[in-house]
Amino acid sequence: MRVSVLVPAKDEAENLPLFMEQAEKIFAAQSVGYEVVVVDDGSVDDTWHVLKQLEAKYSFLRAVRHRSKRGIADALRTGFLNARGDILVFYPADLQYKPEDIPALVAPILADESDIVTGYKQGVYEKAFVSGIYNRLSRSLFKVPVRDLNSVKAYRREVMESLPARPDWHRYMVVMAAAQGFSLSEVPVPLYPRHAGKSKFGIGRIPVGVLDMLAVWFELRFATKPLLLFGMMGAALFLIGLIVGIAAVLWRIFAGVGFRPLLNLVETCLIVGSVFFSTGLIGELVAAQRSELRELRRRVDEASLSQRSNNE
Repeated sequence: MRVSVLVPAKDEAENLPLFMEQAEKIFAAQSVGYEVVVVDDGSVDDTWHVLKQLEAKYSFLRAVRHRSKRGIADALRTGFLNARGDILVFYPADLQYKPEDIPALVAPILADESDIVTGYKQGVYEKAFVSGIYNRLSRSLFKVPVRDLNSVKAYRREVMESLPARPDWHRYMVVMAAAQGFSLSEVPVPLYPRHAGKSKFGIGRIPVGVLDMLAVWFELRFATKPLLLFGMMGAALFLIGLIVGIAAVLWRIFAGVGFRPLLNLVETCLIVGSVFFSTGLIGELVAAQRSELRELRRRVDEASLSQRSNNE
């Protein structure tokens, strides 16, 4: 059993040496093997240069580089593809979370008590208000029984294999894992002041987060059965068109009055209903292809990992 700690790093040259120093002390006392996979996500400081120096010093460190910024979700995906562990841990490089708390995250998985473990923050958090709103909305919308969805996490490798690769959807990893039947638990994790550098969070991320939340809700409800949504909407419009059409005919027969707008409404309902129904059918075809592509991606990832392991 091996644990891979995935560390996205954007302009973290000042934090990485201390992070690795602390990690080395903690890993030496553990009964399972650990590795750290740091993904330099398009840093403009000396992060990559520092990483190469640290890689020569620490045997447990592996460094990977993005030439341009691609976001945390892509960095985690890259880290996952380069990781060799059965258990993965998402951990930031800014030292707001200390490496000494990683074993506590991993423990429930090692004990076969959980598939994914999320930490809930203990301490002063500068974005507590926004984070609190986000967590309350998420719990209400998705019915996930954890207090903090946007924190450090540990999870089995198959959890990552099953998730869609979408920008910024790392925040909803717990939600999507729960929807697929993976078991959840949480542990308290102390939060410390950032050691160096500055936060990458901006106020502009709030509306993006809300839209992502709605997109995830749609993904979980209708991505595998789009005809349920679009078919129901199409059927409803067809029914409205049928009722209005019958009313228009009866009005014409018994009152001798023709009302052109009613006929226009009937035409609109039937046409738009047909479009919705056709969209649902196309969506079913796309959903089937998507499932096949996800399985193909999983097999390719497994083959790539096996090849790297054989080469090493």
